[in-house]
Amino acid sequence: MAEPTPMQILLDTLPQTGRVEWIGIRPARGQAMEMLERVTVSPGTGLEGDRFKGRETSKRQVTLIQQEHLHAIASCLQREAIAPEVFRRNIVISGLNLLALKGKTFRIGDVVLEYTGLCHPCSKMETTLGPGGYNAMRGHGGITTRVVEGGKLALGDSVQACL
Repeated sequence: MAEPTPMQILLDTLPQTGRVEWIGIRPARGQAMEMLERVTVSPGTGLEGDRFKGRETSKRQVTLIQQEHLHAIASCLQREAIAPEVFRRNIVISGLNLLALKGKTFRIGDVVLEYTGLCHPCSKMETTLGPGGYNAMRGHGGITTRVVEGGKLALGDSVQACL
């Protein structure tokens, strides 16, 4: 096996541990998000009760956003704060740069997720957040994941890259 490059060593060094701050499901298209304290997560279907109906290979089974980015988006829109449910992501994480999970699997509670890509804002954010909402979210929309191992996760659970 080849010796890792200095860049690969930097990318693989992720000692930080995040924390689950908010969990939400989208019961049906266009309906308000429901906040949960805990949820069961399954491969292929994502969060129990969420409207996502994909396949086991789907890359968007669970969506996550950084709590720190919620503040950045609010700041770009000259607001004090914006409630997490407005962004329609499943899980809000604090204390961990979600982009550092690229190419990795990570554990939240009993659940193992795999980073599959960026979760870009949709045009609805312009209506939901007002003029400039879409652009305020660019680069702050979070990530998409695939469920590798199902289980339960809850508010306060730690988020850590698998080694």
